[in-house]
Amino acid sequence: MPSRPSTFFYAVAISGLLCLFAARQALAASKIRLAIQKTGTVAWDIDVIRHNGLDRKNGVELEVVELPSTEGGKIAVRSGAADLTVSDWLWVSRERALGAPMQFVPYSAAVGALVVPDTSPIRRLGDLRGRKLSIAGGALDKSWLLVQAVARREGVDLRRDAQLAYGSPPLLFEKLLQGEHDASLTYWNFAARLEARGYRRLLSVEDAAKAMGASGGVSMLGYVFDEQWAAKNADGLSRFLKAAREAKTILASSDSEWDRIRPLTQASDDAAFAAYRARYREGIPTRSTAEEEADARRLYKVLAELGGAELVGPASELDPGTYYKPAPGL
Repeated sequence: MPSRPSTFFYAVAISGLLCLFAARQALAASKIRLAIQKTGTVAWDIDVIRHNGLDRKNGVELEVVELPSTEGGKIAVRSGAADLTVSDWLWVSRERALGAPMQFVPYSAAVGALVVPDTSPIRRLGDLRGRKLSIAGGALDKSWLLVQAVARREGVDLRRDAQLAYGSPPLLFEKLLQGEHDASLTYWNFAARLEARGYRRLLSVEDAAKAMGASGGVSMLGYVFDEQWAAKNADGLSRFLKAAREAKTILASSDSEWDRIRPLTQASDDAAFAAYRARYREGIPTRSTAEEEADARRLYKVLAELGGAELVGPASELDPGTYYKPAPGL
């Protein structure tokens, strides 16, 4: 018959193994389904997470579906086919106003810019009068509305005074290179490519936001998800967000990691690659959620005034639940 001490230590050992097994099971259970744009920068982050084992380290299993557009990601999350995607806080607030409790965590403050050829005589927004201006996205694009707001302060109505052309970033990129357009308001990665070719920024969207009241770089894009899902999966979401932050830390400091993911950036040459890396790093969020939300509230009023209900829905102010605030300890 075993002695009491040996029985005690045996029981302790079994208890420890069971706790370890339970912990491992809990880690393995944290599956996160992401729906992302195949060519978007979030794909770079996910690759860094996986390559460096940040998913395993933080106890999260990533199931990634790559889609041709950001709209597909929104549909996937709204329908429950995915847990997270990347979109903007304006969309999240609009969805909440319409009854869908989505939430937002800042992902990137990298924003676009209004770009002109370096030799262009255009030096200020007023010089765009009578010029052909192309805008990536549509008439309700957030960046376009902010630039319009700044122009109005300078006495310029760009919708009336400039010749406007809307289109996809790749198409407008080529049009500007060919000299068919005088200026182009485009997404940050296309603006970076143009800068690498000697084009210059007339106005960045970040500067436009600051001109309209923002106190710093505002993360327009973020991870978005259903509030009810987040409440049920707070621990798994926390693990994923920690892995995502660690990936940003690596990309903020490691040039060798950038060299590794260079094929994903599809940079055409060294200058474009260097511009991508610099602008991406500038856009890594560093501010508190409270600071981000305060600026989003200021900008929301500007965007709502110009875009109206078609852009923001029925709410006149940013929905108070737009930004995700985890419980203490998560």
